[in-house]
Amino acid sequence: MASDPQPPLNKSSADDHAIQSQFHRLRSLFKNSEYSTHPQHWDTLWKESFTPWDRGGPSQALDEVLSLHRELFPSAPSSAHDWDKPKPKALVAGCGRGHDVLLLSAHGYDVYGLDSSVTSIEEAMKNEKRVAEEDAEGKWKEVYAPRRELGVTTKGRVMWVTGDFFEDDWVNDSGYGKVKTGFDLIFDYTFFCALPPEARPEWAKRLSDLLNPDGGRLVCLEWPLDKDPMTGGPPWGVSGDLYLAHLGHPGQLLPYDDKGQVVDGSGDTTPVALKRLARTQPACTHKAGYDNQGNVVDRVSVWSHQ
Repeated sequence: MASDPQPPLNKSSADDHAIQSQFHRLRSLFKNSEYSTHPQHWDTLWKESFTPWDRGGPSQALDEVLSLHRELFPSAPSSAHDWDKPKPKALVAGCGRGHDVLLLSAHGYDVYGLDSSVTSIEEAMKNEKRVAEEDAEGKWKEVYAPRRELGVTTKGRVMWVTGDFFEDDWVNDSGYGKVKTGFDLIFDYTFFCALPPEARPEWAKRLSDLLNPDGGRLVCLEWPLDKDPMTGGPPWGVSGDLYLAHLGHPGQLLPYDDKGQVVDGSGDTTPVALKRLARTQPACTHKAGYDNQGNVVDRVSVWSHQ
């Protein structure tokens, strides 16, 4: 973003108590429930307006990596992008209210915001309308404006889609099925950590299938890195090694130890594996990504096909 927001104040004990209370409710709802029922649980939470994962705005960490590390994104829109060619396409799975969808649009991508919850997509549409109205008053000028300093003069289109990330119906219904190359950018923030461990192999395989093999990039905002995986979820505690193991072995069941970490995720990768190009500590991130001393815990990783 054009402005350089300051890190939040140190988290208070009240903040910690509120976070733990929210985690407890989420764990209680999903504990011992069949994975096939999870989408309806998420929709129920949206209907009840219980959305502690919503950050109220886009990811500063995503904006930073797209702005400062352009060399990692060969398909990124710029002034050199031919006006008569389609814009590169991006996907945000589990998009919620769509804050990051709107941010990627400002970076010049045609963006698909996908969520399994009908209520979530309804909220995303409302949010898009609200942002447009407030933007006319200048409120979001530095946040959602086209990134002219990067050569982006027009925003990309925004498409809201309800569907199951792991199925193909939404791909065909959205019209994206007509494009066979795959997405040029996929952003994952609170999606990986929302999935139970048994769903991680298919998550990695699906991302590999959807990512453009010719220059496509997956961006993961890794969170929560300071949460013990054995305390359950969602959100499930994650680590950089978990991303590395599963994205290096899409579709494969990997053994875990008694600490919730992959036992052997560093063996030979498969032909459909994704390769980590970079892993950085962002200068700023959402408040949830700081520790109690005000230090950034989140990490941003960028991936491509091999």
